[in-house]
Amino acid sequence: MRLMVGPRTSLRSAAACPRMGSRLAAGFTILELMIVLAILIAIMGIVLVNVMGQKGKADVRIAQAQIKAFEGMLNSFKVDLNRWPTDEEGIPVLWSKDALTDDADKEKWGGPYTAEAKPNDEWGSPWIYRAPSEPTGKPYVGSAGPDKQEGTEDDIGNGGGDEGGSDGDDLGDFGSSSGSSGSGGGGG
Repeated sequence: MRLMVGPRTSLRSAAACPRMGSRLAAGFTILELMIVLAILIAIMGIVLVNVMGQKGKADVRIAQAQIKAFEGMLNSFKVDLNRWPTDEEGIPVLWSKDALTDDADKEKWGGPYTAEAKPNDEWGSPWIYRAPSEPTGKPYVGSAGPDKQEGTEDDIGNGGGDEGGSDGDDLGDFGSSSGSSGSGGGGG
């Protein structure tokens, strides 16, 4: 008897070969299906753990990039109005001049300084903004981080304002070794 493989294979030819016929009729055993299912679940678990860890890191990087972008927008605001936003005005003044309280400032406002409003960080909390306490200082812009609690270890910020952090320019010993009180750009 001739066994043909391909589209012309029939059940009669499969029945002629007892091993092949019984294998076609039996399919997979429950044990084989359970083993395959367990392997797939294990692989999905490993992938899920790795993806979730990367999502958290990506959110932190996005928040850091947004803070850097806010710094640039705040610098543009300062050039236009010759001052930083107040604590009351905060970050919303970058996309809406309605946040300004002084009509003269509304005339000078050169915004919007961003293409779209971004009132909340990656975790849905409002951005933290603190105006500098000194005219030569920089404002603090930050996020409460994934735990949404300000003042915890996972906070993300630019190190400006009264925070005293050095997340911005890391000048090390060079930042404070000079005895002079700044150069260039007289205030006023």
